[in-house]
Amino acid sequence: MTKAATETRYRIGDMASLLGMSADTLRYYEKLGLLPRVGRSGAGLREYGERDVSRLRFIQRAQKMGFSLAEIAHLLAMRENPHLARDEVRILTSVKLEEVEARLKELTLLRDELRLLLNLCRGAKDGCPIIETIGQPSPKKPRGKK
Repeated sequence: MTKAATETRYRIGDMASLLGMSADTLRYYEKLGLLPRVGRSGAGLREYGERDVSRLRFIQRAQKMGFSLAEIAHLLAMRENPHLARDEVRILTSVKLEEVEARLKELTLLRDELRLLLNLCRGAKDGCPIIETIGQPSPKKPRGKK
């Protein structure tokens, strides 16, 4: 018996349940080329294999890391020959890390501002400092700082 004959096959609903995504998402990934055209059963239903599961898990993980679908398509292409693409992958990942670090700084400032607003609200006798402060312009960043 060949490997293909013994491989587990998944229909679109089974694959969607397995990976926690919708069937529409699977079709969309196929349309974008993130997922190669999948095989069809005798009845014309999509049938996914273990390679498709692996590829879709790669896509999900890359999305959680903040990569766009276009960047993921690029990573998937490089995945076929990773030792030749290592420098390019490292650069792409470095840029993504810089974006994440910048977003972390923004989130830290937001968290601190929200904590301050909550503390102001607890001590307020009149009005609502949260509503009043949200309506004010944001403080300007000092020059030369990001």
